[in-house]
Amino acid sequence: MTPAGAVRGAAFFGALCVVPLLVGPQWVLNLLIFTVMYAGLASAWNLVGGYAGYPSLGHAAFFGFGAYAVAIIFENDVGDGYAPFRTLPIIGLVVAVAVLPVAWIAMRTRADVFAIVTITLLFIAQTLAFNLRSVTGGAQGRSIAPAPFPVETYDRPFYYAMLALLALAMLLSVAIRDSKAGLSLAAVRSDEDKAHGVGVHVTGVKLLVFAVSAGITAMIGGVWAYYVGFIYPQFAIDPLVTIGMVLMCFLGGRATLWGPVLGAAILVPAQQFLAYRLGASQLYLLGYAAVFLIIMVLLPRGILPTLRRAR
Repeated sequence: MTPAGAVRGAAFFGALCVVPLLVGPQWVLNLLIFTVMYAGLASAWNLVGGYAGYPSLGHAAFFGFGAYAVAIIFENDVGDGYAPFRTLPIIGLVVAVAVLPVAWIAMRTRADVFAIVTITLLFIAQTLAFNLRSVTGGAQGRSIAPAPFPVETYDRPFYYAMLALLALAMLLSVAIRDSKAGLSLAAVRSDEDKAHGVGVHVTGVKLLVFAVSAGITAMIGGVWAYYVGFIYPQFAIDPLVTIGMVLMCFLGGRATLWGPVLGAAILVPAQQFLAYRLGASQLYLLGYAAVFLIIMVLLPRGILPTLRRAR
């Protein structure tokens, strides 16, 4: 990372740290929480779908794993309220290690086949969540003990937890991008067969980014579950969560550091606005898709790569 990049990052996160102290309406902070959440999810997905060039459509499964882990552990008691946050690194590490066998099998395929394999994983995980009632509560859902935070500042710990995970996702993205692993990923994305031929440890680097991506996604899912307080399979393991990550990453620019953040900053408020204007019907999804399509027609490579190329 260049000194200028470090300054930009410090200024960005410094400003976001101050925002909760300045905003008044609770709905604004709620919107910020979900915007930062999706920025973190898109940044995590970018490690696999952007830097490695493997379009995973199953990341909502890892999001759900993290959500259910927090729900199971803290169903009855959250201690001082910060205990679920302290368990997130353990949850992320467990999920990262647990997905390695799945990643090893899935990443033996490529492109469209890989996308199909990963979305199949998503639906398997959702089916298990519906049917393993003793663990997940099935369609009845599972609750988490409420956090004992003051009403006036209740949302702030969740916001800062999401912000910390976004910072972690971006720092790991920078660390991987600027390392030998980043060069290996660029070679894999360009031509995997040639990369293998010149001695790149293709399998190892792919498993590394998949595990890191899954672990971050699971931790964000854990914070989300704690925040909403009650989770159902259709929301904890929702294909729309994966679609959101992918759209935001493509919109801002794949394989860029700030692209996923920019995509989330545009699409999450747009989604909320359209949902408010069009009501509880699913019509807002059509408007959501229209916003994305218009921008992608005008900026097909994503916003940041297109602007960089024009400059």
